[in-house]
Parts: sequence; structure tokens; C-alpha cells
Amino acid sequence: MTDQAEWFRQLRVELIAAWAIAKKDMLIYYLKPNIIVSGMLFPLFMFLAFAVGRPGTPSVMIPGLIAITILFSASSIEPVSIPLERRMKTFDRLISAPVSLHAVVLGESLSGFLYSIGIAAVPFIAGIIIFNTPVINAAPLIIGVLLTSFCFATMGTLFASYPTESPGDIMSMLNVVRLPLIFISGIFIPLGQIPAIAQLLTYISPLTYGNDLIHAAYSGTTYFSPVVDIAMLLVFILIFQFAANRLYKKFNE
Repeated sequence: MTDQAEWFRQLRVELIAAWAIAKKDMLIYYLKPNIIVSGMLFPLFMFLAFAVGRPGTPSVMIPGLIAITILFSASSIEPVSIPLERRMKTFDRLISAPVSLHAVVLGESLSGFLYSIGIAAVPFIAGIIIFNTPVINAAPLIIGVLLTSFCFATMGTLFASYPTESPGDIMSMLNVVRLPLIFISGIFIPLGQIPAIAQLLTYISPLTYGNDLIHAAYSGTTYFSPVVDIAMLLVFILIFQFAANRLYKKFNE
């Protein structure tokens, strides 16, 4: 067997393992009450708290709601599933399985990614049916939702690397990051109206680029170039994946 054939065989094994991990999480954790609250209800109530009474058309508000929903739903599965599995000692068996940490991190991220896409469909459908909000360009919406979902799913997996058996410990740390991202990413305050000093912070927020792409689907315009948005989301995904692999290796040696 050639090296190339062996590489493809190993890649297939890793992808199958990643999918098995994702499917396990989908079957066990999707309907957990804390995931429903943190992934669906919390972002909805937060959005309403800041959006009600503010001037803005549905074509402006719906993209923001989709972006917030993705942020919370994509990063909610892993901080619950992984600590609970540590408590039940099943995560140790997963780490010791004959698959790489890359497959474990990818599988855990896939579960949040798929959950997020399903939840993001709710405000999208509500925007069309209830608010009659048309999508001008479907391409940035699809790309934005897919990349943003996977980016924050990987971020959730990264935070879940912290060696604790309590989901609350990870959620507390995660919210310290998630909540500020909402206010520096152009969802409630347009990027052009954010003070110059604070604008520097918008560049280090992956939500900035995801929201910019999703907003383009409804308005037809972006603050950054779509190429920049896509490139930055890919950079954040790679950073989160790399950091997650390093931390899982460190904490499970």
C-alpha cells in the first residue's frame, strides 16, 4: 500500500470516528434543558431586550438575531456534553480510543455545528413568514451561517477542554467571552458608528465577520469585503482547532 493510499485510509477512519462522536452527542444532548435554554431561549430574550424599541427594519434586525443565535447555539453543546462525560468517565475512553485528537475535536465541533444550523433556521424562517424579509443574495447567507456555526462550535470545544466535570464552570468562562462579542461585532451598533478605539476590538471578534456576511444577504452590502469575512472566519477556525488540540493533549496526558 502506497503512502498516499494509507493517508486516505487513515483520513477516512478519522472522519468516520468524528461523525460517530457527533452523532452520539446529537442523540444524547440536543434535547437537554440547559442546551435548549442556552442555545435558543437565552439569545432570543437577549436580542429582544436590546432590540425592542430601537429603530430598525426587519432586514436589519433578522441578520443580527441569526448571528446571535449561531453564537450561543453553536458553542452550547460541547461545554455541556464533555464535562458530563468526564463525570461519567466516558470521556477517558473516548480520548484513549484508537483515533487522533483531531478526530475527537472535529467530532465534538460537528455536533455543535449541526445543532446551530438547525436553530439558526428558526429566525431565518420567522423572518420570511412573519416579517416578510427577503434574502437578496443567498450565497453570503449560506457561507456565513456555515462558517460562523463551525467557528463557534470549535470555540465551544476549545473552552470545554478545561478539565472540569461541571458544565457551569465552562459556561461561566464562555459567557465572559460571548457576551462582549455581541456588543463589539456590529449587531446592535453598526461598525461604522463604533468609536475608533473600540473598532480595534471588532477586528478580533469572529462574530464581526460572520454577522457582516449574514447581513450582506439581506442588505446586499458588507462593511468588509466578503473575501475578508470568509478568510478571517477560516483563520479563526484554524486557530480554535489548533488550540483545542493542544489543550486536550495537555490536559489528558
